[in-house]
Amino acid sequence: MQPLTQGEDRFAAFRHRAFTYYFVTRFFSTFGLQIISVAVGWQIYDLTRDPFDLGLVGLIQFLPALVLILFTGAAADRYGRRTIMMVSEIVIAASAAALVYFAWRGLTSPLPIFAVLLVLGIARAFFSPASQSLAPNLVPARDLPNAIAWNSTSWQTSTIVGPVAGGLLYGLGALAPYLTAFCLFILATIAISLVPPPLKRSRVQAQSWHTLLAGFSYVRNQKVVLGAISLDMFAVLLGGAVALMPVFARDVLELGPAGLGWLRAAPGIGAIAMAIYLASRPVRQHAGITMLIAVGLFGTTTIVFGLSTSPLLSISMLVIMGASDMISVYVRQSLIQLWTPDDLRGRVSAVNMVFVGASNELGEFRAGTMAAFFGPVFAVVLGGVGTLAVAVAWSFGFPALRQIESLDKDAEESRAKLKQQLEKPEISGPGNA
Repeated sequence: MQPLTQGEDRFAAFRHRAFTYYFVTRFFSTFGLQIISVAVGWQIYDLTRDPFDLGLVGLIQFLPALVLILFTGAAADRYGRRTIMMVSEIVIAASAAALVYFAWRGLTSPLPIFAVLLVLGIARAFFSPASQSLAPNLVPARDLPNAIAWNSTSWQTSTIVGPVAGGLLYGLGALAPYLTAFCLFILATIAISLVPPPLKRSRVQAQSWHTLLAGFSYVRNQKVVLGAISLDMFAVLLGGAVALMPVFARDVLELGPAGLGWLRAAPGIGAIAMAIYLASRPVRQHAGITMLIAVGLFGTTTIVFGLSTSPLLSISMLVIMGASDMISVYVRQSLIQLWTPDDLRGRVSAVNMVFVGASNELGEFRAGTMAAFFGPVFAVVLGGVGTLAVAVAWSFGFPALRQIESLDKDAEESRAKLKQQLEKPEISGPGNA
């Protein structure tokens, strides 16, 4: 990811109308999903008081991305990415409407919520690869780094404001956050419908197992990409404590719904602060080592958070946790965006989505299950210790990752090698109408 230097147009991406509507779509959609995430967690824990059910929330949302991975990425590369986003957004809005109905009628069981979350997970499984791979089709190559920077800022802002808004709205009743999210999804649907269909950039190739598995082949052959993605996955899979926030907010730190919102927002605050820092002072040297150190810091702050009984210390640790995680995200996203050809971007994004989903949703299931058997503090502390172990193991298991210096220089060499690999046989992507 190239930083913006003095004299460059910091709003270059927004000079393109299609990207502006796309940006609005992603922001409103992510914001609404953050609100739902907090509201669902609090409502389910209110109903059952069982941390295991909080783990199921993550598992149910992750499984569709895993089961459908061969089809979601291929669809993003073969069919219209804009159209896929619009249809997915309509389904997401319908899911929010169902949650509004359940909140209005009242619930005594979490099963209806789990059913809606499954549908929501399927829609997100198609939305994410299409969304991640559409941006390069909406702006010229010279403005792509600017677009990536704004997309990252949008996501981080949503993760900060969304959880706080979700907690505050839930304080008004379960109906308020779901109704707000529904309105945001409607606005997102309107915005993506205003994005003009981008021109086709390559011919459509007949589908085969070779083309369906091309994303896996790319990630497997690019050891640096595999190492970066898997390191990030296992770090958050083991160290993530998001699913247990309602437990810590209610039982450990004795905070209410608003306090839960601040706990959920704290990692985002750290992440966006780090993103701003990296925009002005990007990682120029020792990118791989920096990433490994950041993962180790993520594990350390997770341990301290798990042991803390002070709200101030806990929130501080979550802020540092988010900042260190942002470094890992920065390196991983830079590798994927810079190293992947456009006609493979959808399939590679789908693979990446499964890794990210495993680290988040599946990590929530891991945390919830362990908390149910051993308690929330033990689950979080053990996860932090595991994250530290992963950072050490990956430093030896993926020496190419440890030796990364300049991401841009390494990316140029990788693209040249990848082009030779893909020419035998040729992998040609679809249009993006």
